[in-house]
Amino acid sequence: MTLATEHAWLQRASCGAGCVHAGADAPGPRWVVVCRTTLRTAAALTLFCGVWLLAVPMPGRAHVQRGYCRMMLRTLGVRMQVSGGPIRNVPGVLVVSGHVSWLDIFTIGTVVPGSYVARADLVDWPALGPVVRLMKIIPIDRARLRRLPAVVAAVAERLRAGHTVIAFPEGTTWCGLGYGRFRPAMFQAAVDAGRPVQPLRLSYRHRDGRPSTVPAFVGDDSLLTSVRRVITARRTVCHIHVESLQLPGTDRRDLAARCEAAVRGQANRIALVAPTDCGEGHALVA
Repeated sequence: MTLATEHAWLQRASCGAGCVHAGADAPGPRWVVVCRTTLRTAAALTLFCGVWLLAVPMPGRAHVQRGYCRMMLRTLGVRMQVSGGPIRNVPGVLVVSGHVSWLDIFTIGTVVPGSYVARADLVDWPALGPVVRLMKIIPIDRARLRRLPAVVAAVAERLRAGHTVIAFPEGTTWCGLGYGRFRPAMFQAAVDAGRPVQPLRLSYRHRDGRPSTVPAFVGDDSLLTSVRRVITARRTVCHIHVESLQLPGTDRRDLAARCEAAVRGQANRIALVAPTDCGEGHALVA
């Protein structure tokens, strides 16, 4: 998969294969890996066939979406841990977090389902395209910066209508050990709509608690390679810490800085440390 055309809004990560394989868990005996991979693949494909149900209007659909995302993660060998919070039932919230993997969509979906701001060409991806359409993404053409105000306006309109919108302000994926700055553009939507922002601190770990870069979708990774790496791993644990809601205020840069500090665990610090460069990411979801 190739990176989106570079422009002033899209920052370039520096994560590569060295980040992904550093500190990887031993997969175990070959026969165990084959059995584990076969079972997980079959379960994930079976569950994926029912993804269209997420688009059907029904009472308690948010609970159904959360349950579906949890089941999908379990079939892939990913377990969830949630702390902080609670998630407040406030209409029209912009949800933001760091961006590591395609798995982020499912992990965030376990705690706060919503529609995503995503790169426009995702609708053309095999397998993911139909899912993207069902999730009613707000498409962003990353090679055409002039269209960014229209995207921000669309996000603000969704927020005013009481919908939850999820965005990744780094604009590209990182390995989870390195990270980028939060770009302020999407935060303008919360300022314009006068709606709060919910920061989520997301991290992936091995079963023994060590940081894991197995789910990272960076460098020369193809989606299939990344999925295979997750499925063959013994176990991946995703931890989501729900930070305090941030009021929008009137300055998008201040709002972006506050949310970045919360996501990095630095909410009690006035100044942010410099971002850590690790590699080259994929601009999967904005």
